[in-house]
Amino acid sequence: MEYFVAPGSIVRRIWGSADTVLFIFAGAAAEFALNKAVDWLYFTGRLPADSLERLFSTVEYARRIVFADRAGAEKTIDTIAAIHAAVEAKRGQAIPAWAYRDVLFMLIAYSIRAFEVLERPLTPAECEEITDVFGRVGRRMGIPDLPESYAAWQEARAQHLAANTAVSTYTQDLYRQYRKHLGGPRYGLLRAVQGLVVPASVRAKLHLPNGLWVSPAVAFYRLTSHWRISQRAKNAMLPATYQARILALDTAPVELISAPAVAPAARSCPFHPSAPKA
Repeated sequence: MEYFVAPGSIVRRIWGSADTVLFIFAGAAAEFALNKAVDWLYFTGRLPADSLERLFSTVEYARRIVFADRAGAEKTIDTIAAIHAAVEAKRGQAIPAWAYRDVLFMLIAYSIRAFEVLERPLTPAECEEITDVFGRVGRRMGIPDLPESYAAWQEARAQHLAANTAVSTYTQDLYRQYRKHLGGPRYGLLRAVQGLVVPASVRAKLHLPNGLWVSPAVAFYRLTSHWRISQRAKNAMLPATYQARILALDTAPVELISAPAVAPAARSCPFHPSAPKA
């Protein structure tokens, strides 16, 4: 069977761990709040209405691509592209190509950063592999001008961060929603983790802590990740209703590997126009 992502790939290791997935989306949640195209998420109403459910629905899509066979992964990518096209049609304008690239760049950036914070430095070859996988996702979606190498991605990433991020009323509202859905203590932990993984420019714009106070906890976690306490640490990051779904992130979705992949229901996509806002 041919896979979109090889079974031994570092990408599968990253996306098969609840630890790294949660850190990836902590970073992405911060950068999304600054992105100049975040109004698209407000158009659908998905992100502000339930930011945690959006996290898990996005994880579901990503893991279906990473762990499915090639045909199943490509079907999921095509579904994502079709849903975005439907939202564009409903709003009467296209999502900018640079905004699509920004999302892919976030997936590359935080896949690398989350793994390196929690595990070890990645090799140049592993960074190339991560860039290649998400580049193939983007090209399947028809996104233009994607970098062909990790070095080219680093240059493009720096340009996008400088040009496409800014504090806005959406930024402030999203952080109010994060606090509302997480509660005070978990919200503080989210900001600490974000301070560890986001670039310096994002940290400065959001006034995030530098993460130094949580660094010893991360170091201790590396040493005890196989202990039962590690699961309690993951559970502490999100409300109790999500604990089973957090636990499931530590297991590769075998049903996607052994059977033809079926794309998630369209309502699970964060850009699905089920709850549009004017």
